[in-house]
Amino acid sequence: MRSNLLRIISCVLLVSSLSWANAKEPDTHEFRLNNGLKLIVREDHRAPTVAHMVWYRAGSMDETNGRTGVAHVLEHMMFKGTQKVKAGEFSRLVAAIGGRENAFTSRDYTAYFQQVEKSKLEEVIKLEADRMSNLNFDDAEFQKEIQVVMEERRLRTEDNPSSLLNEALMATAFMASPYRHPVIGWMNDLQNMTAADARDWYRSWYKPNNATVVIAGDVDAKKVLAIVDKYYGAIVPQDLPVRKPQLEPAQKGPKQVQVKAPADGAQFAMAWKVPRLMPGKLDDPEPYALELLTAVLDGYDNARLNRLLVKQEKVVNDVGVSYDMISRGPALFLIGANMTKGKTVAQAQNSIRKALEELKQKGVLDAELKRIKVRILSEQIYKRDSIFGQAMEIGGTEMAGFSWKDIDYMLEKMQTITPEQVQAVAKKYLVDESLTIAVLDPQPRKAVIGEGKQ
Repeated sequence: MRSNLLRIISCVLLVSSLSWANAKEPDTHEFRLNNGLKLIVREDHRAPTVAHMVWYRAGSMDETNGRTGVAHVLEHMMFKGTQKVKAGEFSRLVAAIGGRENAFTSRDYTAYFQQVEKSKLEEVIKLEADRMSNLNFDDAEFQKEIQVVMEERRLRTEDNPSSLLNEALMATAFMASPYRHPVIGWMNDLQNMTAADARDWYRSWYKPNNATVVIAGDVDAKKVLAIVDKYYGAIVPQDLPVRKPQLEPAQKGPKQVQVKAPADGAQFAMAWKVPRLMPGKLDDPEPYALELLTAVLDGYDNARLNRLLVKQEKVVNDVGVSYDMISRGPALFLIGANMTKGKTVAQAQNSIRKALEELKQKGVLDAELKRIKVRILSEQIYKRDSIFGQAMEIGGTEMAGFSWKDIDYMLEKMQTITPEQVQAVAKKYLVDESLTIAVLDPQPRKAVIGEGKQ
């Protein structure tokens, strides 16, 4: 696993280094339309293509009990037509001009994108602005699509032991935060969802004053602004629903959950409550230190956990560490592993605790941390970035409550973190009081009809 910010770092530094090398001012421009829509344009003239993305700051964390999954369901329904574009025509029209398109929903947001040759940009802007304000689907289309979503849940979650484990982990770790609900929703909520639920979600959140348009590629920012204002600018804003904080109460002790599911082997995850970076508090060193801690443990092939658990003790087949420094909701520092046959979860957890205790007591070598920082930098500098990747990191950063302008500062701050600060966050936060453990107890798989000896 790789943390979100490390992926962001791998997207941003190349762009920054190219700008520095050419001694040019950053070629990113921000505008605000009269209706509240934010537009961010990144000019990148290396190839005659452009990525157009619309980000709505409405994800599964904004849902209410009984309607979980509606954000993702509405994402599906956005392809079901408007007064001008029939159901299914949106994707066909984008394909007809040689473009690609899709959408995705997370806990924090829902986003839609198209990537096209630069001369086709206005066509996809027109299409996307149309469905921002004129979505029009009937109940029959909804009934067909909700079946698709339920089947998606069956395949990706209920028939996937790793997904079941993660779902149980999140539901156990969090009590009040809506992060405890799966993005795809609980099956019972999907079974009882109506077309009216999806329409209400659309009418509540899909407004220009809750949207950020990100356009990256071979474009001129002023010309793009004129086109965006032409199509998006006429859409009327409205007051958004009041967002309740739903803050997670402090955890009072360790939690554990066991999941029984058909699987080839045991798995487990250990998740600690940790802080995230807060907008307006970019100098807080702890989130950056936690990001670097993920790399110390799992940032390269010979990182500490992989070296100890996989190579030396051979107790797990693989181990991964993840942490998202920037998000709208609470953060977890997560270590997960798939067991080696014949080894126990207890053995693996003891090995992880041993590695963590060694780090807490002996710290991180300065040379070790420097290598990690150089690796982060070099991965970006020597890995050619994509236009789509640039739009992704801008949008994701904005949705978490930060500005794209903060990214360079975050990168600079990361470079100032000391080994002592990494050691300190391990001591402070990787403790049992804030720990949740989820264990997958593998069950025999059902025999497929027709299997067996001939």
